[in-house]
Amino acid sequence: MDPDRRAAESAQPRGLAPLTPASRQRLQKVFEHGQRCAEKKDYDYANQLFTQCVAEDPASLVYLQSFFANLQQKYGDNKKGAKLAGLKIKSHRSAVNRAAGKGNWEAAVQAGCAALALNPWDIPSLLAVASVCEELRLDECRLFFLRQAMAGDAKHVEVNRQAALTLERMGQFDQAIACWRRVDQAQPQDEEARKAIARLSVEKTIHEGGYDSGLLSANPTDSDEPNLSVARLSKAGGSEDVDENTDSAHQNLSPEARVIAAIRSDPANLEHYIQLADICIHESRFIDAEDVLGRGLSVSGGGDLRFREKLEDVQVRRAQYQLAVAEQRHSQAPTEEAERLITQLRNQANQVELEVYAARSGREPGNPRLQYELGLRLKRAGKPKDAIPALEAAKADPKRRGIVLLELG
Repeated sequence: MDPDRRAAESAQPRGLAPLTPASRQRLQKVFEHGQRCAEKKDYDYANQLFTQCVAEDPASLVYLQSFFANLQQKYGDNKKGAKLAGLKIKSHRSAVNRAAGKGNWEAAVQAGCAALALNPWDIPSLLAVASVCEELRLDECRLFFLRQAMAGDAKHVEVNRQAALTLERMGQFDQAIACWRRVDQAQPQDEEARKAIARLSVEKTIHEGGYDSGLLSANPTDSDEPNLSVARLSKAGGSEDVDENTDSAHQNLSPEARVIAAIRSDPANLEHYIQLADICIHESRFIDAEDVLGRGLSVSGGGDLRFREKLEDVQVRRAQYQLAVAEQRHSQAPTEEAERLITQLRNQANQVELEVYAARSGREPGNPRLQYELGLRLKRAGKPKDAIPALEAAKADPKRRGIVLLELG
């Protein structure tokens, strides 16, 4: 078998058939309808539509973000969900386990969404769906569910343990250490945590600039240099709050803190979300940037294309960044494990780019540049039949006609 094809097939989620372009377009329309319903505060119908998107395409972070944003608005971010949710949610959790045991992944994700519709902060349900994502090799989405669990309980031992293992597999070693430290603080006798911290500490210097160790933390003491968490955007207030009306206090704030204060003062101003996202991107804090852009997209009602495209760009940059870190790690310690990580992250980066260009070409079907980029990613993913129509459409660009014909050949 062709090595590129073998690598592409290994990147495919296990048990999931690849989505066709037609299916992607159909889901995109369902998703956009869900956004309009959420904007009108028809949260229940929006949840049905977002659930369909997440169940059929569980690899999409954009669908996941909107699914949770809609539920958080529905429940006023109360961290408890619906009344008596605990009594109703158990049957859905059991359905997740039954479907997963049979390898029926779409049904498992759908059951998980039904449980989370009752309480999007329910840690057992979040862990159950995160386990499904692990089976499907969807590390980005698995981490998203674990981060949602941390929003409810930042010190939960099992959540931090699973997040640490996922982050290490993704090459985000410093953030993995932060999670292991929380496990160690909660369970000082945990030998696994101590060994993991010692082992991963060696990796902290493999990439210049390091990582943001507080990225998954709701507690600033978890990092050596506490910074202002993006989570404070939704904070209700308290003794730690900055007095935005005090000029002297405002002047002493960092640029990030000033923008966060501006957002809290005027949450409808979309430009502030863009500014804060740019700060996070500049510091390679891509997950924080995605959180900020997701909030901005929600505030805009989903109608501001800037947020959607910037969010897509961040997802691509994050995947490329993780690959660069893994490649540098391999150059310093060329082990089989490091090589496997490179292959996984390279395939994952191509899949992220494929998702982005599929969405963009769907929005601009007459753009030959986007069709060319989509065709390349489809070809790399081992989908030549799907790549051919995109590359044929790309021939409309005279500047690329030669290279397009070469790719088609």
